[in-house]
Order: sequence, then structure tokens, then C-alpha cells
Amino acid sequence: MGHPFLRKKASGSKETAQKPRASVKNREFAVITYCFFGLFLSMMGYFVYFQTEKSEDFINNPYNARQETFSRSVLRGKIYSSDGKVLAETKTGEDGTETRVYPYGNLFSHAVGYSSEQYGRAGVESWANFNLLRSSSFFLEKTIDKVTDEKSIGDDVVTTLDVSLQSAAYQALGSYQGAIVAMHPKTGQILAMASKPDFDPNTVTQDWESIVEDAGGKSPLLNRASQGLYPPGSTFKIVTALQYLREHPNEFEDYSYVCNGSIQKDGSRLSCYGGNVHGNVDLLTSFLKSCNTSFANIGLSLDVGKFRKTAKELLFNQSLPVEKLDASKSSFALGTGSSESEVMETAIGQGKTLVTPLHMLMIVSAIANRGELMRPFIIDYTKRHDGDVVKWYPMESYGQIMTEEEAEILQSYMKETALRGTASKLSGMSYQAYGKTGSAEFGTNKGDSHAWFVGYAEREDKDSIAVAVILEGAGAGSAYAVPAAKGVFDVYFNQ
Repeated sequence: MGHPFLRKKASGSKETAQKPRASVKNREFAVITYCFFGLFLSMMGYFVYFQTEKSEDFINNPYNARQETFSRSVLRGKIYSSDGKVLAETKTGEDGTETRVYPYGNLFSHAVGYSSEQYGRAGVESWANFNLLRSSSFFLEKTIDKVTDEKSIGDDVVTTLDVSLQSAAYQALGSYQGAIVAMHPKTGQILAMASKPDFDPNTVTQDWESIVEDAGGKSPLLNRASQGLYPPGSTFKIVTALQYLREHPNEFEDYSYVCNGSIQKDGSRLSCYGGNVHGNVDLLTSFLKSCNTSFANIGLSLDVGKFRKTAKELLFNQSLPVEKLDASKSSFALGTGSSESEVMETAIGQGKTLVTPLHMLMIVSAIANRGELMRPFIIDYTKRHDGDVVKWYPMESYGQIMTEEEAEILQSYMKETALRGTASKLSGMSYQAYGKTGSAEFGTNKGDSHAWFVGYAEREDKDSIAVAVILEGAGAGSAYAVPAAKGVFDVYFNQ
């Protein structure tokens, strides 16, 4: 049997040998448990993220088959203006046929858009499709609807659009192709977005073939406010002036140039608009008189690499930070290998530079807002059919795209332009206007130009409003675009 002490020691050795194996198993079990728990938390986190951040984008995707399921059980909600006017609604006939109705017809054709079973959706009808097809009605109400085989009522969407301003912008466009878009610089709320040629969303299904034929290159489905790309003309001198301020922060007031009406470099001749000769000009005078030769001279003095960096900071060559809007990318093409003629053309907003009216509106809105850019948005909130708010879409800051000091200098230049420069048709009003005009040449016929105006206006008793105007082929911005902007300003400050 052996000595008792030896037997006890042997027994103890066995226990000691078993403990490490048990400990290893416990650790393995703990690792597996923690892994599964971590995976569970990750899945729950993604589920919450998807529900709060991505579910709208997913359901709004035109390839998502669930949209058809929603439409079978939910009556599409209404779209309202900021002042409570119905911009779109679904009416049901006695035979159960549903018709999407747009009370204002062509007026909001691009901003509100259309909804067609055959041809899809555009505008707010597309951007808020998820909201309009979702019913946030009480559970009991939806249960009764299901039992009685009735459709639940979808949520309504309230936009930031103002009917009076939209009408003013639409009328200001007149018979011209082009766009006018307006927003609050301090909030980013889009107040009006008009584009011509337009279409009647009430008959878009019946008229589809003629609409898409694109006779004469009119492209009536194109929202020129956010998707139309144009040479910015002299409105781009805002960017050129900003770059000069950055390279000469302490000497910009000492700038001097003698304008003889034209300048020639690299075998290219550039003239002031209309053959004007401005004589001796400083930076402010160059700006308010929109002197092409002076700004071409300024462009030649700039560091092209830094100029390109400033353009990038002002959102050229990248997607615009806009919420629920389809927007084209603007382009700035200068590089280290650019010729002197290309630099001169770019400095005055010609050459290969292209921009959307919405983009120029964002730049002047940042100037009005002391350098801070607010993200433009057009959907304010959604609500149940009984009026209770479901979701707010709050204003968001993109950030500073220029310093407060830079914005203040540009404000002073734009103010003088409205008082005694090319935008002086805005002087003497009940409000203080700030602006920059542009006459952007296009095509092969010398003298053909789009009329531009970008700027804002303010008064103590109201929030400021910024406006961008483009009238295709109209001519001088001072003669055509400024009165169009004035029409919008007048309605806004007389409301």
C-alpha cells in the first residue's frame, strides 16, 4: 500500500495537475462568451445606426422592391410649403383610383418634383419618398386599417419652400431658360428654387415622351438651380478677390492697376465687358466695376497652387454638402502647367471653370454669415396626418470656409457694388443689398453671355436672404439678372 505520507502527496500532485486544465477551459469559455457578446452588441449597434441613419436612404433606393409593398398599404402623404400650402397630395376617386395632384402645377416642378408609377420620382417626391410612404399613425388606427382593408395615411412632409418667394422667382425668370434659388444664410433653409424650362407634374406621365425628346436642348427635367453647370463669369471674381486677400493680407488696399480696356498675354487678348475702359483702379474699384483686365492682372500675380487650394476649400471639384438635393460638382481646372491665358480666363470666371447656381449661392451665403457655411436643406420636418411632428431635420453647419475678417472685407466690396457699382439697381431700397454681377460668355459667338447675379440682402426686422440668378443668353448681369434678384428681394421684405 506504501507509506501514507507518500500516498497523500501523490494524491495532492494529481489535483495540482488537474487545476491548470480546468483554468484553460474556463478562459476559453470566457473568450467565446465575450466574443459572442461583443458580436451581439455590434449587431445591435448597427441595427440602431441603420434605423436612425440609413433606413431612409435604403428604402428610398429606386431598386428597393419594398417601395411597392409600402404603396399597397399606405396612402402617400402630402407635401407642404413652409407657410402651410399643399404642394402635392394624393386624391382617391370613387373607383379607388389614386391620382397624385400638384395644385401649383409648373411652379414647383423641379423642387417638389413628380411621382409616377411608370417613370419614377424626382425632387422632394424622391428625396422624401420614405417619409411619404411611412405611416406613423397610432398602432390601433393602423390595426383597424388592416382589419378593414383600408390604407393607412402616410406621413406628411413640410418643406422650407415659400410659395410667395417661389412665385416671385418663377416670374422673375420670365421667358428665359435658367434658374433662381434663394436661402437663409444663417440656417441653410432653401426658400425658393425655380428652374426653366419646366413641366407640369400633373401630366408628366402623359407628356413623358415629349418631355424627354429634348427638342432644342431644353432639358425640362434638369433642375438648373442645382444641376446646371455654367461658366460663372464675373461672379467668380469673389473667389479671385478672396485669393488675393489671402496672399496679400496687409497690402491688398495698396493694389493699383491702369485699365486700358484690354490685356494681352500668351497670345491671348482679353477685354473688359462692353469695351469699357476703367482707368486707374484699386481692388475695390476693380470689384464694383467688374474690371476684367484688372482681375486678369490679379490672376497672373497669384500662386496657382494656392488658388487651387482656395477653390477646393470653397467646394470646387467635390460633392456639395447638401441634404436631400441632387447637385452637380463644380469644376476648377487650373494647375501648375496652366498657361497665362488660362490663368487670366479663370480669374474672371471664364475658361474651363463651371459652377451651379446653388454652389454660388452657398459661397455668398457664407460671406453673409461671417464665413460660416450652413448646409442647404429643403425638408424641414415630417408629421403625422393629425399634425403631430414625427421628425425634425435641424440646421447643420458645414464649417468656416473663410475667416470672419475675409468675409467682412468681401461684404464691404459687395455692398459698394450694390450701392454704386454694377448692381446699383439695388440701391435706395428699404433693405441693404450686397452683390456681384456676371456676364458669362459661352459658345462660339462673341458677345453671347449668360446674365448672373449672386448676393444677399438684409434689414433689421428680418433675417437676411441670399439669392443666385442665372438667365441663359440674356446678356449683361447688371441689366437682366439684378432686376430678377430685386423681384425676389422685394417680395421677401414686403411679406
